Amino acid sequence: MRAIVYERFGGPEVLELSVIERPQAGPGELLIAIHAAGVNPVDAQNRTDGAWAQIELPVIPGYDFSGVVEALGDGVDGWEVGEAVLGAPPVRVTRSGSYAEYIAVSADLVARKPKHLSHVEAAAVPIAACTAYEAIRRLRLERGDRLLILGAGGGVGTFAVQLAAATGARVVAVASAPHHELLSELGAQACIDYTAEDVAQGVARLAGGEVDAVAGFVGADSLARALPLLRERGRAVEIAGLEGDLELLIDKNQDFHGVLFNPANPEPLRAVVAALEAGTIRPVVDRIMALEQAAEAHRLLEAGHRQGKLVLEVRA
Repeated sequence: MRAIVYERFGGPEVLELSVIERPQAGPGELLIAIHAAGVNPVDAQNRTDGAWAQIELPVIPGYDFSGVVEALGDGVDGWEVGEAVLGAPPVRVTRSGSYAEYIAVSADLVARKPKHLSHVEAAAVPIAACTAYEAIRRLRLERGDRLLILGAGGGVGTFAVQLAAATGARVVAVASAPHHELLSELGAQACIDYTAEDVAQGVARLAGGEVDAVAGFVGADSLARALPLLRERGRAVEIAGLEGDLELLIDKNQDFHGVLFNPANPEPLRAVVAALEAGTIRPVVDRIMALEQAAEAHRLLEAGHRQGKLVLEVRA
């Protein structure tokens, strides 16, 4: 089968198209013929240094996939060959990922693809949507709560805006101006262009100076800089690395959650698929690229400023 493989850690240039042996479905597994694979920041992080994820070389990168069941391993019930599915393997240890024509994965980590979604759209869902789901769930939003979303225009952010709006929260989305029209369509009540306006001034203008919750999808010191905007006993989540002064979390009795979605927990994927079926959320695809363009996809990923997800089309 064709697959993207890297045999050393480094930049996007280490990603190479290879022809390797097709995997087999082991006990409790499904063999999936992959039609599309999502591209996530964690893919690039692992490519640079796989230590945190306990990854040993060589590696087929990628987690998100959408495809068709090709074969069933021993002990698998409730699935049939030919069913369209989506899912992702566990974040840690996985060496045989989704940038390939086939993947063998535990049947527990797979869900049926909503019929109204293409494989490309479905491949944009698992990691980003489940991360957003976990972030919004932990914020315990209630109708009327004011939520500030940092990095609202990205893959996780676009899902988070929709999930938060569905709770009745008033979403203030932080993103550059080209994203604002889409974010408004997805449910944001107001948008702040961080390239043209200080976020604190924008929150003062739109939310009276403080918000009830902050969702951080950018990392670095962005959450630390937003904490003065979060009310006493407010709630905050972050999915990326933390930097800066976080003392206000203590001084203002604020709740904080770090969120790392692990596909080994299937519950968020089930909840996300139900939301897709209900029309509560929809994926946003920034660009579709061929499997052999994986290195270029990683360069675009690391350059930032995307609107939604990058997806590799494995089978046209």
